[in-house]
Amino acid sequence: MPLARSLSVTSLSGLEEWDEEFDLEDAVLFEIAWEVANKVGGIYTVIQTKARLTAEEWGENYFLVGPYVESNVRTQVELIEPPTPILRRTIDKMNSRGCKIYFGRWLIEGSPYVILIDVGFTAWSLDTWKSELWDISGIGVPWFDREANDAVLFGFLTAWLLGEYAAQSEEPHIVAHFHEWLAGLGLVLCRQRQLPVATIFTTHATLLGRYLCAGNVDFYNKLSEFNVDKEAGDRQIYHRYCIERAAAHCAHVFSTVSKITAIEAEHLLKRKPDIITPNGLNVKKFSAMHEFQNLHAQSKNRIQEFVRGHFYGHLDFNLDKCLFLFIAGRYEFSNKGADLFLESLARLNYLLRVSHSDLTVIAFFIMPARTNNFNVETLKGQAVRKQLWDTAQTVKERFGKKLYESLLVGQLPDVSKMLDKEDFTIMKRAIFATQRQCQPPICTHNMLEDASDPILNSVRRIGLFNSSSDRVKIIFHPEFLSSTSPLLPMDYEDFVRGCHLGVFPSYYEPWGYTPAECTVMGIPSISTNLSGFGCFMEEHIADPSAYGIYILDRRFRGVDESCNQLTSFLFQFCKQSRRQRIIQRNRTERLSDLLDWRYLGRYYISARHMALAKAFPDIYQYELNEPTSTSGFRYPRPASVPPSPALSRHSSPHHSEAEDNDEDESYDEDLEAEKDRVNIRQPFVVPFKNKSSLFVTNGDGEGDATEKN
Repeated sequence: MPLARSLSVTSLSGLEEWDEEFDLEDAVLFEIAWEVANKVGGIYTVIQTKARLTAEEWGENYFLVGPYVESNVRTQVELIEPPTPILRRTIDKMNSRGCKIYFGRWLIEGSPYVILIDVGFTAWSLDTWKSELWDISGIGVPWFDREANDAVLFGFLTAWLLGEYAAQSEEPHIVAHFHEWLAGLGLVLCRQRQLPVATIFTTHATLLGRYLCAGNVDFYNKLSEFNVDKEAGDRQIYHRYCIERAAAHCAHVFSTVSKITAIEAEHLLKRKPDIITPNGLNVKKFSAMHEFQNLHAQSKNRIQEFVRGHFYGHLDFNLDKCLFLFIAGRYEFSNKGADLFLESLARLNYLLRVSHSDLTVIAFFIMPARTNNFNVETLKGQAVRKQLWDTAQTVKERFGKKLYESLLVGQLPDVSKMLDKEDFTIMKRAIFATQRQCQPPICTHNMLEDASDPILNSVRRIGLFNSSSDRVKIIFHPEFLSSTSPLLPMDYEDFVRGCHLGVFPSYYEPWGYTPAECTVMGIPSISTNLSGFGCFMEEHIADPSAYGIYILDRRFRGVDESCNQLTSFLFQFCKQSRRQRIIQRNRTERLSDLLDWRYLGRYYISARHMALAKAFPDIYQYELNEPTSTSGFRYPRPASVPPSPALSRHSSPHHSEAEDNDEDESYDEDLEAEKDRVNIRQPFVVPFKNKSSLFVTNGDGEGDATEKN
């Protein structure tokens, strides 16, 4: 029986439901990555969020393959017996020959099957396999590179697993999807051993590209000029680069996550990707119409509580006129654009001061770095805040009791007598406790390398020390957020919801999950045309800034010009009224369907169909007119006047509460959303055909069946 699959973006009336049937009963999918049930970076998010959709498509024929890490297995995986005789025989045979293979269910949405390989258990084979790798490919792996050694073990064990599985039965057609160079060696071995496996290799970021950008080179303008072998050798990653390049060339289908990375891969890996597979998210809708706005308000209040403690003694600004900006991700100072963000904040501070703005901007840097503990002054601030709250509650209870007793006897209270000397003494002591001789700290932790830390050195250079005269304040939190933290007890998702703007001016960002997460939560963001997310949004949205997606030009502008543009984006955002920001958040959240795996998952489906057609051409047929396209529907400019800061009525960042409540601008969110939906263009539908039915018409319009939407 063929497995039926129904994918739809139901909230977009311009996008028809996409139904298709594909015979998967005689095919099995293995998805291999080092980050299966092993969180290291962004690939973990890709696989985890996509698993539910893929499990719905393939059912019991979908298996994820990753490394066995005991600490992760205890909390994320339920170990069970393999469900099929073929798989059971495969695992038993490998275990009997000196391997240690585990099988279970990954406890995430979709509960996919996982095959976990203990690479350390077969470390005795490392020298033998390294020698074999040298003989077949000329790739030598140095003994001191532990990560590459793990890649060799993982690659040989993965190829062994697929070979054993293929040998157990001649019927299944195997699709093996490998992610990144750490898993890529298994693909090379599959092709070298001529296994009957359709292979896909996806690079989420090229090794050499990441290293080159971190070295402050003019990367994108010199892509065609790099001597890739020399550059990889100079950085001592030549063996890693060779594995990655070999995997890209050996794969039946080579894919990457964005157009900007496709250009990079073509020059550095010397193969043009066959298809682009953008990264998506599982978008969870709320039953209430604008529930995400309420969640924003709740999370914002929690951030405000932290700010009250952090700036105790210097809380001379109005939190109701305070904007929270943030940047988050790996601590790659230049690649992630933290250098550009800091310089723009200094310029923004100047603009706000000379315009006599009463607005305050607090910029959070959430980037993990080496620390030894929380900053004592920061912890003290939260303790002082809690003490003040307890004092206020004590006085309130005493006041309330006296008020209650006065009303009981039928007398109006004498307010002057409601608070006695003891109450005033308690409050004065609390006020004295808030006195502070030093400025509020920049960093919430004690840095191990304070003198050489890039962010702190940049802060010292631009002179933003959280002084009272500064309209821009900076808080550096060098640790991932957690709800169990004694300092800022919030998970990352809740923190993002409470902020007003995410700023990600990356120079090297193959995709960019941080701005994507902002979008699905209804939070505007700034990204660049050098990030996959920024390019994707430029392609799909007629006027991104109207929807709260600001695209910074870092490809065709110099650093100073890009910094001025970013400063302009920030300054204009500060000039919006509260009402305008609410309207913009509504529009931003409406883009979430565009980033849902229910839509973007079709590109992975297309890659698998393409691989099957190339590996088994007599059985599967496939045609794709635009192999590297991610073209889909395109959001038009909003029907009403966009809240784009450039078109704002306000000429300065100052605005009054009257402006916030101004109803002169007619705006109906539901009506505007409906107008946008009517104008949305039809998406690109994945064309394919299989042995039972033909879904693709030829160029002259002929075909055995029509395309099924």
